[in-house]
Amino acid sequence: MVSFLLRCCCLLLTLTVPAVEASTVPLSDAQQEWLAAHQQWRVGVVMAPPYAEYDQRQRRLSGFHVQYMERLAVSLGINLQWHRYVNDTDLDEAMRANEIDLAPGLRQTREGLRIWRYSDPFLRVPRLIIGDINGPRAIDLERLDSNDVIALEGPGAVADYMSSNYPSQPVLEVGSQFEALRQLLEARVRFAVVDEPLYGRLSQRAEYASLDVVGDLGNPLLLRIGSRRDSPVMSAVIDQALRNFPARDFSQLQEQWLKSRSIDQSRRISYWRSLSLLLSLLLAATVAMLVWQRRQQGLLESRLKSARRDIEARAAAEEAQRLTQFCLDHSTVGILWLNWDSHVRYANQAAVELLGYASDNLLDQPLQALEPGMSMDDWMQLWRDARSGVEDHQIYECEWQRADGSRFPAAVTLSFLRLGSKEYLVLFLADITERRRASAALQESEVRLKAMAGNVPGLVFRLERQDVGAPVNIAYISEASQRLVGYSADLLLQPGRGIRSLVHPDDEPGYWSSQQQALDSMSDWYWQGRILTRSGEIRWADIRASVRGQLEGRQVWDGIVWDITDNKRIELELDASRAQLRKLAAHVETVREEEKAHIAREVHDELGQMLTVLKLEISMCEISFAELDPGLAARLQGMKRLIAQLFQQVRDVATALRPPILDAGIASAIDWQARRFEERTGIACLVEVPECPPQLGNAKAVGLFRILQEALTNVMRHANAQTVSLTLQQHGDMLCLSISDDGQGFVVQQGRQGASFGLVGMQERAQMLGGSLQLESQPGEGTLIHVSVPLDDSPAEPVALISTLEN
Repeated sequence: MVSFLLRCCCLLLTLTVPAVEASTVPLSDAQQEWLAAHQQWRVGVVMAPPYAEYDQRQRRLSGFHVQYMERLAVSLGINLQWHRYVNDTDLDEAMRANEIDLAPGLRQTREGLRIWRYSDPFLRVPRLIIGDINGPRAIDLERLDSNDVIALEGPGAVADYMSSNYPSQPVLEVGSQFEALRQLLEARVRFAVVDEPLYGRLSQRAEYASLDVVGDLGNPLLLRIGSRRDSPVMSAVIDQALRNFPARDFSQLQEQWLKSRSIDQSRRISYWRSLSLLLSLLLAATVAMLVWQRRQQGLLESRLKSARRDIEARAAAEEAQRLTQFCLDHSTVGILWLNWDSHVRYANQAAVELLGYASDNLLDQPLQALEPGMSMDDWMQLWRDARSGVEDHQIYECEWQRADGSRFPAAVTLSFLRLGSKEYLVLFLADITERRRASAALQESEVRLKAMAGNVPGLVFRLERQDVGAPVNIAYISEASQRLVGYSADLLLQPGRGIRSLVHPDDEPGYWSSQQQALDSMSDWYWQGRILTRSGEIRWADIRASVRGQLEGRQVWDGIVWDITDNKRIELELDASRAQLRKLAAHVETVREEEKAHIAREVHDELGQMLTVLKLEISMCEISFAELDPGLAARLQGMKRLIAQLFQQVRDVATALRPPILDAGIASAIDWQARRFEERTGIACLVEVPECPPQLGNAKAVGLFRILQEALTNVMRHANAQTVSLTLQQHGDMLCLSISDDGQGFVVQQGRQGASFGLVGMQERAQMLGGSLQLESQPGEGTLIHVSVPLDDSPAEPVALISTLEN
């Protein structure tokens, strides 16, 4: 009977509650097409309560990951096919064998990046430190002594985190978190590290009542959804679905599966469920009566909406008609509609004012009265051409006559119009009196411009080309050419002469290349080089020309040739000075690195030997006197721990000054720095270096390593990235290092200035090594730094051309 009532309630709820839409996640058109073609997704899951478990009674999967993926599938309108696995290794093998498409609850690992495409973290699972309930209520890992052993699952991320951050803390690695708690119950260890959901379930058992939480490890477990690496669209769809997952539903899933619940609370939930079922049965009759009423109301509302849409469409059409009529009547261009007999059938206000007629008098006027030069035969030919569609729009200029007999020049545009069975020739009339005045003024302005160009302290010229691909001709050269190069303008305008005859023979390839590039791309022209005057003197010239498009496809380049000999001499002297400063900076950096290496060796060797001797002396004192005085033994132990910490600090200082791994080559140094970066930040770092890297000088190896350190520091501080890729390759005689991340990126601005000189320092260091640095970044698309360094030991020096000017 109870099951029958439950089925009735479910049926009534199905009738009353609106169905969930097949897709509630906003997707692009391309993503929706892909999703429509991939409705079946194969999901792999590792059986680990409370994230995933199999209910033998109901014969179905349950758990946090299962319900979370099922709700994502409902929001995307897809079907899931589940595959169960025992551990993560079997799950990875299934992905390599193409048996599954995605898997929830994965941890991002360096090896996993090669087979999975990870989503953003959707669950942050704290790792708790468990101790005895009668022990300390809160602990600090840095203040525990050597007797406080911590049991944890290992090897793995937790064990690596402890070894890198608390190397002096004794740790017992066991096979599972259950075993870690067992070691704590049997008093073999002082503390244990377990995940919060697992402890939430185990804390309800009587055997774990003597345990309690004493701290947080500070290294939470970030769970992600892994998908196929060859399907970026699936990964993008999953990320969009994760961002649109309701926060309230996610909190309910956490409370259901990942939070601890007392027995009283479970009983209270069962009580309210029973009460809700009873209320549902009582309201079933009322809901059934409301169903029919809602359906009828929906039909009435749909009909009402349809009627409203029809009324709105009719009103919009009438409004468009009124707006069209208003635009015609108030247009600034005169509009005339003429019948086949050349009589006016419609004239707007602009035409009435332009021709000087009253509105009623202009109607039925023949075209011959408005345009005296138009005969009836010309009109009939014009009508036939427009009616047959010889030209869609005909434009001509002529003299028109006003009502008072005065005439004015007009531009007339013709267009043929059919309205049902009626035909009209539409004339668009414009007064061009001002345009002709402007044309005359333009001609006068050209005369003045030529006079002004002759007085400019430079050579003004114009290049013209009739069409794309046609040869270019020099159309104008100002008279200032006589002062600049000693040749008259008439002489330079002769065939075979022009500006190209003035270019120095050594600079002709660059001149032709820049000019041809400007012609091909129809862009502005810029060139700097040497020219020869009539007396044979070498001068430096700057040519700048801007392109302008003309009618009928003609292109024009207007430009000027400046004499920049004095400026060029100053520029070359400044380049030589900068080269000397960069060389000095490189020498100072080399001396600095050598001094760092010397200090590192002194610290490591001398101070290390002294600490070793001190440790041996303390050990001898411990052997001789520890048994006589327990207090002295404790002090000697403390001194040994301090010496061990000092040993580590000495190694850290020596490594910071100059890592010894640089002696093994730049490839080994890059791999070592990547591992240290992963341990310190938790960001996955992929390294690709050649098996036999080319030999690199000590100065360049140190400089390239310092650039890598600065780039990784910027990633750690600002990028908010999940993955960093380091690639070392040889291209010809250049060694290239690429550093890319998938972080938030930024807008690259030329000439950035500020309190931070990280990027400027990296660029200057690359230039001191004779190489270059390129930076590419966009917001939301990560950052790429590409460094190229020559393999030879001598960086390229700028060529000084001052002697050329002096000659």
